[in-house]
Amino acid sequence: MIYLQLFWSFFQIGLFSIGGGYAAMPLIQHQVVEAHAWLTLTQFTDIITIAEMTPGPIAVNSATFVGIHIAGIPGALIATAGCILPSCIIVLALAHLYFKYRNFLFLKGVLQGLRPAVVGMIASAGLSILLLALFGSGSGRPSFAQLDPVALCLFAAALFVLRKWKKSPILILAGAGVAGLLLYQLV
Repeated sequence: MIYLQLFWSFFQIGLFSIGGGYAAMPLIQHQVVEAHAWLTLTQFTDIITIAEMTPGPIAVNSATFVGIHIAGIPGALIATAGCILPSCIIVLALAHLYFKYRNFLFLKGVLQGLRPAVVGMIASAGLSILLLALFGSGSGRPSFAQLDPVALCLFAAALFVLRKWKKSPILILAGAGVAGLLLYQLV
């Protein structure tokens, strides 16, 4: 039964996550944290962090990590298959339709209308993770008494380095990890 739930949950995520892996994060969070309570919000954030650091699409990596956490290797395979199957079917169908009807204004309008929705979904997921990192709570009203100053400093420094010097995100992640290890040992 758990295998069917994993497959169906990640099939839905793969089916409705238009815009890529980051747009899938709110859907993954809803399925694994809220709908099935397979993970806590903290565990979910840890899995998203690891999935983002490892090579490959974040949604597929998340499916694999959640599947292995819930039901071992078979769970990882089933969750991953559920996540990628809708994309394979949809891409094949859309490629056929796109090449057949690519000059229609209706199609161009639909694609332009999807962009703002995707940005909103990514912003929502990013805000949840930011609130969890800085305040220890991904929902509700955070108070400044809960603010983690070390996390705030690491966030600000990483954002500054990323925007000012355009350094590799991998280097920034590694540097933030080392800095976090040192700073949290001192605090």
